[in-house]
Amino acid sequence: MDRRKFLKQSSLASSLFFVPSFVRAFEEVASSKLGYKRLVIIQLSGGNDGLNTVVPFRNDLYYKARPDLGLSQNEIIKLNDEVGLNINLTPLKRLYDKGYVSIINNVGYPNPIRSHFRSMDIWQTASDSNQYSQSGWIGRYLDNYGKQAHSAIEIDDSLSLAMKGERMNAIATKDAKTMYNLSKGPYLKNINKHLADEHLSEHNLGYLYKSMIAAESSAKYIYETTRTVVSKKEYPNTKFGKQMKTTAQFINSHLETKVFYTSLDGFDTHVKQKGAQKRLLHTYAESVEAFVEDLKANNTFKDTLILTFSEFGRRVNQNASIGTDHGTANNVFVIGENLKTQGLYNNMPNLGDLDDNGDLKFEIDFRTIYATVLDKWLQVDDAKVLNKTYSQLNFI
Repeated sequence: MDRRKFLKQSSLASSLFFVPSFVRAFEEVASSKLGYKRLVIIQLSGGNDGLNTVVPFRNDLYYKARPDLGLSQNEIIKLNDEVGLNINLTPLKRLYDKGYVSIINNVGYPNPIRSHFRSMDIWQTASDSNQYSQSGWIGRYLDNYGKQAHSAIEIDDSLSLAMKGERMNAIATKDAKTMYNLSKGPYLKNINKHLADEHLSEHNLGYLYKSMIAAESSAKYIYETTRTVVSKKEYPNTKFGKQMKTTAQFINSHLETKVFYTSLDGFDTHVKQKGAQKRLLHTYAESVEAFVEDLKANNTFKDTLILTFSEFGRRVNQNASIGTDHGTANNVFVIGENLKTQGLYNNMPNLGDLDDNGDLKFEIDFRTIYATVLDKWLQVDDAKVLNKTYSQLNFI
């Protein structure tokens, strides 16, 4: 088989599954080492404005910095006498009132970067701001503890850096049936006819062959396990709502999947922020509420932890376009049934003590959250995954 023809015909399959070689070596890992708890990660892409999400409505400095953008008291839902949620998070407030939400404020990292791509890489790889890594933190979790490629699934057509390991990657798919049908297509079958070709040695293209065969196995497993489970819960008819519905279907089917990754785009609100953020927060909150209710109806919420983050917050001061520019520290939402610390985990940012650029000072390194989730929830060696030991928090 001609090498160029092989690469051309296999490119589609490889782009769909993102599974490297050596997957079979991990299939012997005992399932008891993975347990049954699941982590769902939600990425708010673009840099969500934390100050207009969790609002210090009694703080005069907040309104001084945001004379047009600051939320009035009829635009928030009070959590206490000082702090409120953006009113578009009303569905999240209902979960909050049930004790299912912990809000961690002032989350960031030293020497913050305001580039979307670079800061997202830092969050996804758990590296320092002056380090560059080709593997993500979930990818390294798979390298060390993954049973097979579908131990982690991203509900998308492409795979985030967070889900790529050094030896093992996650699966990326938005639809189990579509992935399964593609896995039975002519691409893999044609490759299978040429297993003995010289171009398919382990040293050049052999690993790609093995990767796609492993992907075919995972595609079949995911499809056959999930096809009989249909959610009766109504979700918002949005891209994000569909992602969460698919995630619930996968979880309620009891797939042997430990981590699910989803994202909601559009939070880069430089211009006329209020309207854009209003729509996005409403989409997020109503989808998450539907997701939680779906899991509760199927008795799977007790074993599911939801982590929501954004690559950075926004500037404290509004800009001339009644929006906000790239900032630093932000809030993180942790959602689950048995949280040790419910509600506001720590204090709101000190608007009277900003950094030299007029930005929020971070208090909690985001990697301490990762370390806590890895150790206390997924029950693995967090230092082995993060390549460093971090202190842990007490929210789970």
